[in-house]
Amino acid sequence: MSRARDIVEVVGRALADRSDDVSVSEREGREATHIELSSTGRDLGRMIGRQGRTASSIRALAELVAEPEGRRVVVDFVDTP
Repeated sequence: MSRARDIVEVVGRALADRSDDVSVSEREGREATHIELSSTGRDLGRMIGRQGRTASSIRALAELVAEPEGRRVVVDFVDTP
């Protein structure tokens, strides 16, 4: 588990009304680490934010944490039914 994944999970759970519905998964690719943040509709909208500003901030935090490791990080937001 990487520090970038930890940051994404902490921020995602802090933004959610129902933090138990938030799940984060991570997989290593050849060129980047892929982190998937999933939650239900309203909470996911809160994580993405108006015009995607919150999502951009979450992605920036993940990149900053992963920078010393030399890995590129991709954060995807997924709606779970």
